[in-house]
Amino acid sequence: MGTDAGARGAGPVRVILVDDEALIRAGLRMLLEVEDGIDVVGEAPDGRAALDLIAELAPDVVVMDVRMPELNGVEATRMLTSGGLSRPGQNRPEILILTTFSDDASVREAIRAGAAGFILKNSAPAVLGSAIRALAAGAGWLDPSVTRRLLDDYASSPELSRATTAEVEQLTPREREVLTAVARGRTNQQIAADLFLSEATVKTHVHRIFLKLGCSDRAQAVSFAFRTGMVTAGPTDRGSMGR
Repeated sequence: MGTDAGARGAGPVRVILVDDEALIRAGLRMLLEVEDGIDVVGEAPDGRAALDLIAELAPDVVVMDVRMPELNGVEATRMLTSGGLSRPGQNRPEILILTTFSDDASVREAIRAGAAGFILKNSAPAVLGSAIRALAAGAGWLDPSVTRRLLDDYASSPELSRATTAEVEQLTPREREVLTAVARGRTNQQIAADLFLSEATVKTHVHRIFLKLGCSDRAQAVSFAFRTGMVTAGPTDRGSMGR
């Protein structure tokens, strides 16, 4: 997983843009230059170049196109989230996937690979800044147009068997409360306020939930909550997803 919000610095969110089209990168940079608190520190034309640049510049968020030559966004994300490319003491950046099509299967693969969220290229300009800030603050971002499709995909995926009652019952009542809040898009800080706990205690609960359920990230934990019926997707669900 990436770092929690409290572990990131108080300065501007450092961003790297990764897309094989120079015009797309230029457009994204222009959009972000007018956003307060966001600093574009580098650009890369493909996943391979991005890995080198990330190691050099240590950004907070990487905005990554899903389809690129040399190394695509899914594989680059997988290599980054594996932890093998990080230097000692260097935080792993959060990955925001860019895609043109809402039903792109590569998006689902990127989420499974550890991306913190995704955004459509035709989204409103302000959404990009909001998504980047959400990731930097320790929250994920799922475009509302495909949130339900992703949840359905997780639920029906053959490699994700339906969780049993025993798996749910291994969680303590407090852990179930925390997991439900996570699935509803609450960040660790928000959960702490909701449940009158310290943020450190919430982080401990989240860590124990991951261990008990065999989850490697919050996306998998959210999938568990929906698959078991602990949480259901409704009309008030938002596009962002707490991490």
